[in-house]
Amino acid sequence: MNDIIHDYLLKNIPKSEPFFEALEIYAKKHEVPIMEPDSLHCLLQILDIQKPKRILELGTAIGYSALKMADKLPNTQIITIERDEERYQQAIHNIARYGATDRIKVILTDALEGSEEILAYGPFDAIFIDAAKAQYEKFFHIYTDSLAPDGVIYSDNVLFKGLALDMSPEKQRKLRVARKMRHFNDFLVTHPDFDTTTIPLGDGLSISKRKKTGGKP
Repeated sequence: MNDIIHDYLLKNIPKSEPFFEALEIYAKKHEVPIMEPDSLHCLLQILDIQKPKRILELGTAIGYSALKMADKLPNTQIITIERDEERYQQAIHNIARYGATDRIKVILTDALEGSEEILAYGPFDAIFIDAAKAQYEKFFHIYTDSLAPDGVIYSDNVLFKGLALDMSPEKQRKLRVARKMRHFNDFLVTHPDFDTTTIPLGDGLSISKRKKTGGKP
């Protein structure tokens, strides 16, 4: 994206409240990956339009995006998955501080290994994939069946700093994750059952919705 346009969009995103600003500062200081502000703002706007009753988030980290979703959608239940125990404990702490333990459930497990437990909480109106990038396609396969008929799958980081678009042999040999993300993007846009669009904000946000057949989802 043109830098002038990008800077303009960032300047027009409302300033975070002190609680979330503190989480952003912590994440930056401790190199905890959280959504970039422009793609997060876009995601929250779309979710506000969709009004999902139940969201599955793969990749809790310190609970930042789950809390932002809970703040935007006060009537939504969020199930979020984290495999790192330290970050899981931080997320639990942050969610309790915010007073959202009744609306956000954090599960300590690997999203691939603990799928049976996670799927028991479905179906989900929205699934947000923001975990191990090399496993995105596996996540999609595992959790698609738990998506409500009119549900939406959101995937963050699909452009991977632009590296997913660089198909030069040298880059693709060295950057396994970039290659995986490129394959995932190709998988999404050629999927026979889903329509996908990618928004070039933040690190790239894809939105996938089931195709309609005969006028019905």
